[in-house]
Amino acid sequence: MRLALYQPDIPQNTGTILRMAACLGVAVDVIGPTGFDMSDRSLKRAGLDYLDHVDLTRHVSFAAFEAQRGGDDRRARVVLLTSHGAVSHLDFAFVASDILMLGRESAGVPEAVHQSVDGRVRIPMRAGLRSLNIAVAAAIVLGEALRQTNGWG
Repeated sequence: MRLALYQPDIPQNTGTILRMAACLGVAVDVIGPTGFDMSDRSLKRAGLDYLDHVDLTRHVSFAAFEAQRGGDDRRARVVLLTSHGAVSHLDFAFVASDILMLGRESAGVPEAVHQSVDGRVRIPMRAGLRSLNIAVAAAIVLGEALRQTNGWG
């Protein structure tokens, strides 16, 4: 199981997600460009002292991310967390090799990325409310995915 952050805007959210990933032993892909300085110094400020414990891969673009997924990693499904998903994360059958992708806080992902993913899931919410914080959404869906795949270490 991996998390992929598509062009994140807010370093504090990225830091929170990196800290969670470190604690749960989940690898993270950060797909640039980001809306903030992606230096280790900047991330350490947001992710505290957990950055050294994260399996973090940085990609300069979505194309670079996709290129790296060539070969054996191509079998890994990319599952997009989106408020436009037709399937609840509770009804989706996750597998241990899934990559859970989160879009930009300000704009989600472009239509081309929507079309390239293998699945789209949403978190059920009360009507009239738009979205959750990205780090909260990552935790909710990752928790369910790990539960389904017996991935809790």
